Amino acid sequence: MRRFLLFVVGCSLFLAPLVAGAQDVSQAVADQQAQLQSQLNDIENQIAAQQQLLSVAQNQHQTLQTQIDAFNAQIKTTQLQIQAINLTITQLSGNIDVHNQTLSSLSDQLSAEKESLAQILRQTQMLDDFSVVNVALGSQDVSSFFSDLDAFASIKSSLADSFSQIQQTSSSTESEKEALQSRLAEQQQLQSVQQVAKQSLQSQQQAKQTLLTQTKGIEANYQKVIAANQKTAAQIRTELFQLAGGGGQVPLPTAITLAKQAGAATGVRPAFILGILKQETNLGANVGQCLLTNSPNRGDGKGKNTGTPISGVMAPNRDVGPFMTIVASLGLDWTQMAVSCPQSSGYGGAMGPAQFIASTWTSYETRISTLAGHAGTPANPWNNLDAFTAIGLYMDDLGASAQTPTAERTAALHYFAGSHWNNPAFAPYGDNVMQFASDFQSEINILSGTN
Repeated sequence: MRRFLLFVVGCSLFLAPLVAGAQDVSQAVADQQAQLQSQLNDIENQIAAQQQLLSVAQNQHQTLQTQIDAFNAQIKTTQLQIQAINLTITQLSGNIDVHNQTLSSLSDQLSAEKESLAQILRQTQMLDDFSVVNVALGSQDVSSFFSDLDAFASIKSSLADSFSQIQQTSSSTESEKEALQSRLAEQQQLQSVQQVAKQSLQSQQQAKQTLLTQTKGIEANYQKVIAANQKTAAQIRTELFQLAGGGGQVPLPTAITLAKQAGAATGVRPAFILGILKQETNLGANVGQCLLTNSPNRGDGKGKNTGTPISGVMAPNRDVGPFMTIVASLGLDWTQMAVSCPQSSGYGGAMGPAQFIASTWTSYETRISTLAGHAGTPANPWNNLDAFTAIGLYMDDLGASAQTPTAERTAALHYFAGSHWNNPAFAPYGDNVMQFASDFQSEINILSGTN
């Protein structure tokens, strides 16, 4: 029995190095994070300076030189944004490493605690087979008798302590898993924004080169190019607005009509609604390419076109139930309704042009159907008007109905990054949305004859 008590003490000593090791790793990464943050702050200051130059160039009289200055400022800003994103991803990778190390330590600790509990339970079972009389007869003297009785009580007490420790460690393990999942999702978002920034940089450099080629550096030629590039209503009517869902391609005038209807119902600027949808389409290379296959189980699925099995298409506890309710209410076959595929981490399951997950859609569907003009019938994520209305409602809830550049850009970042919206590395997403919105506003003005 005394040997067993020594064993219990030994278990507690074994667990201490696990915690200490995790702390050492955390400190090393914290030092690296501080160094990276210093670099990031410097880059952000440079970005602010370039954006100021860009603003000055854009507000000047339109000449060839001011246009070139604007392109140069845009290019430099985007290059700095890419550097900032790369640094943030590096920071996040270190953070992910810490969470992995902590999770590993907690898992080892939990295993050790469970083994300790098993030993205590085995010893408790052995002690329960003895009565006080057995202990008294087995003791060498009165002192030993009371010592053994005390051991009984200590071992019983250690059971409660062990259960409590296991519960605490299990809770910590789950928290670390959730934190790790969140960091992985943030990393995935950053990689998406990084790709957008790289495409934007390429486009800016190409536009600058095209302008120089067309004008050959002569101001008079530049003015001719400006005149030739003015869009007409006839040209705009031939453009197509790409949507991943709701019928695929929608003529731009139709998209504008839908956006105006959604805007009138929600107070959100139609051009901004179009900007969000345009950005989401461009980012979603695999939007609507997965089908759910085993809804009662893990939310797994397959590629819509390839049939390749894909795990984690939809969050089983969060979205599968609402998804089944949505398709059932619409009389649709759930096995044929395409949703987004999962990325490198997390789940997919986003539906239709607005790319709402099922659990979010259900919280909006009554308001959607009312504002879209079919109250009493279910809102359909794959219907264009319902999707436009959903975006408008969501953006209104995020403050975009104020219709100021700051309010709209902030709403776009909240839509994309949630609680991480203020991370400077996500700036290209908000900037792109606002640029798309500006382009659409110009086209709306031309079509309505107000330009």
